[in-house]
Amino acid sequence: MSAVRLLPFVLPALLMAQPALAADNHEELTEDGFRQCVAGLQDDAIAAGLPEQLVKENLAAVSLNEKVIELDRSQPEFTSSFADYYTRRVSDTRIATGRERYQELQPLLRELTRTYGIPGHYLVSFWGLETNYGGYLGYIPTLDALATLTCEGRRGEYFKGELFNALRILQAGDVDLKNMQGSWAGAMGQTQFMPAIFLRYAIDHDGDGRRNLWGSRADALASAANFLRDLGWEKEQRWGREITLPANFDYSLTGLGVKRSLAEWSKMGVRMPNGSALPAADMQASVIVPSGHNGPAFLAYQNFRVIMGWNRSVAYALAVGRLADRIAGAGELSVAPVPAPRLNREQVTLLQQTLNQLGHEAGAEDGLLGPGTRKALARYQQSKGMVADGFPDENVLTQIGVLADQD
Repeated sequence: MSAVRLLPFVLPALLMAQPALAADNHEELTEDGFRQCVAGLQDDAIAAGLPEQLVKENLAAVSLNEKVIELDRSQPEFTSSFADYYTRRVSDTRIATGRERYQELQPLLRELTRTYGIPGHYLVSFWGLETNYGGYLGYIPTLDALATLTCEGRRGEYFKGELFNALRILQAGDVDLKNMQGSWAGAMGQTQFMPAIFLRYAIDHDGDGRRNLWGSRADALASAANFLRDLGWEKEQRWGREITLPANFDYSLTGLGVKRSLAEWSKMGVRMPNGSALPAADMQASVIVPSGHNGPAFLAYQNFRVIMGWNRSVAYALAVGRLADRIAGAGELSVAPVPAPRLNREQVTLLQQTLNQLGHEAGAEDGLLGPGTRKALARYQQSKGMVADGFPDENVLTQIGVLADQD
């Protein structure tokens, strides 16, 4: 399941005064503190216009969930390489199941494509990555999760708004309290929508009077199509494609911050994996090399950016695109992703500190291996006469001292 999506579709409830919350990341939220917080939340929810009976019946029953706090505070310590991420998500089993679901649901998928313009194999791909085709929706009561995260306090205002949105979903009768379950962060249903996204985009496609993203494949896939259309999906376009780069390629041109026409990329020697020319289409694209110059290279089109509107991760977007391709019958990548060392946050912080000290401007030393750190690493590689692809492989990490103390 995806990480919580902090998208800009927030409702006025987010602007209400915040109740008593845990003071900082390290203060323990006690049962008494939680109950006091929930009492304040009830008052705020009623002041926000939610019916008093709805609020009291549902919020009075919420429980403090220590597991939610643990999961929220213990974000993954180690960075996962693209090779590891991709191999686990675009697996043979997921591809095979996706092809079965794609064939099984053809009438529905064709209807959704006509209505929303999203090809069916993409909808099945999102579905597969979010909940393994509805096989795992999460088991944590949504109100418990959202109330706990609100009162825990680190992002309390955001989760307070989502808690009130969840109450609105109950008010609408789309689901009952017993069945409103999902991820630790409050994402729900077969498409793992946060409540604000649910309220704006969920569709009752099967016509039973409920937007049932838990039990109805039709509602879930139609809602995904509705969301993607609003994010700006370009009809008749792919997400992107695998390519090959020439030996003298300038890797400073990689990344989503650089866009060129297909004709311009062709002039630079970019080709299809079999060596043929790129399509003669009037399109802009970016070049992405998620595991360096020895790994696969991709062109990312506008729909790649749309996928990132669902989840702001390049690896996630590549997995969605490639799983969709495989579901539609495409073969394996012509170049396999290259493994890379797993780095914890201390090691990434050391990398950033070293790059900054050497004058390569990695930016904030926050332990997160983002685009700024990769660009700085590319500048370091260039200064050492290496291929400047910004990929943190074992060779450059050892040279820069990040892996010096490892066996």
